Amino acid sequence: MTPSHWYNIIPDLPAPPPPPLHPGTRQPVGPDDLAPLFPMELIGQEVSGERFLAIPQDVLDVYRLWRPTPLIRAHRLEKSLGTPARIYYKYEGVSPAGSHKPNTAVPQAYYNKLEGVRRLTTETGAGQWGSALAFACAQFGLECEIWMVRASYDQKPYRRSLMRVYGAAVHASPSPATGAGRKILAEHPDSTGSLGIAISEAVEVAGSAADTRYALGSVLNHVLLHQTVIGEEALKQLPEMPDLVIGCTGGGSNFAGLAFPFMRERPETVFRAVEPEACPSFTRGRYAYDFGDTAGFTPLLKMHTLGHDFVPDPIHAGGLRYHGMSPLLSHMYELGMFEAVTKSQSECFEAGVRFARTEGIVPAPEPTHALAETIAEALRCKESGEEKVILTALCGHGHFDLGAYDRYLAGELEDYALPQERVDAALAGLPG
Repeated sequence: MTPSHWYNIIPDLPAPPPPPLHPGTRQPVGPDDLAPLFPMELIGQEVSGERFLAIPQDVLDVYRLWRPTPLIRAHRLEKSLGTPARIYYKYEGVSPAGSHKPNTAVPQAYYNKLEGVRRLTTETGAGQWGSALAFACAQFGLECEIWMVRASYDQKPYRRSLMRVYGAAVHASPSPATGAGRKILAEHPDSTGSLGIAISEAVEVAGSAADTRYALGSVLNHVLLHQTVIGEEALKQLPEMPDLVIGCTGGGSNFAGLAFPFMRERPETVFRAVEPEACPSFTRGRYAYDFGDTAGFTPLLKMHTLGHDFVPDPIHAGGLRYHGMSPLLSHMYELGMFEAVTKSQSECFEAGVRFARTEGIVPAPEPTHALAETIAEALRCKESGEEKVILTALCGHGHFDLGAYDRYLAGELEDYALPQERVDAALAGLPG
């Protein structure tokens, strides 16, 4: 059964997260500051104090194209590992866009349509979010314009083809279509781009047109809220409560969507976020106010950040190449409510291949991070004899990522070591 409500964890926290600040006044932003980018209903959800928010019927009608999504026990993976652990995964790759992203794209398009918006702009890394928003805009008759990080634009041509099939216009970012993009290209003509740069471009265009708004695929509270349909369904589907919940994190919505309902119902569970070694916002970033984008168009967000000037190496998990992290998750990490670890690109693809050869699903590069840690934990259980119940989120399939798997199988995939001096240099540019 598809949930009828989204879950808002903020009222259940021991302390509220710090507010976003206006970059000029350094005072908390108000609704009027956000109105040029978001419809008022989403602004209200961003600051809501209600624990549960009803999902509109029109949104539920679209959700039912693929929800509820399956929860599957990974029997064949368990057998291949020889582990006493019991592994379950919530598979979001059955959505039309092939990932968890439509869970928030659909309500965002719906609320913008209600407010009379004509066009939505956004950024996308691996293309999963761009595909989802293009699909959602098609459902509600909105135009869609997308800036796709150049590294992924080149690596994943069929992902951008899917966006265009849904009716979206797609630019490689940085692009000559915006002032922010032109500035980056003038300084770095061969830039592989970043989510921070792409956000700047999408926000610039949205802020300059009265009939256009911006949509974000992760990071903000209302996005994490919408994703809780994942965990709410899993609570009803699981035959036993998990000892450990594992999810990959880039902006944080996939991990939050699975974990938040279980944090409410079983707080003694261990929760673990997994991020790439090449972009380790939790484990090597600083908890500080920073811009959510490279050009400094967004409000200042209190989050774990590598610095808004940080441009990650072009790993194939494009959805995890973000300099910051959800402010809400960053706050909860500071409260000690979950753990964070990193994984190398090669270990992740090794896990993805093993999963494909046992469970039959080729995972997207992003959830291979969670799978790599799930496999590592299951092997630790093999050594200790513990019969842990492990739940993870398989947040998307990798059908558009087979070029990356080709490179892994050919031994051509690189691991990117992140020198501390690069982190230090980017952090030096944090706002005062």
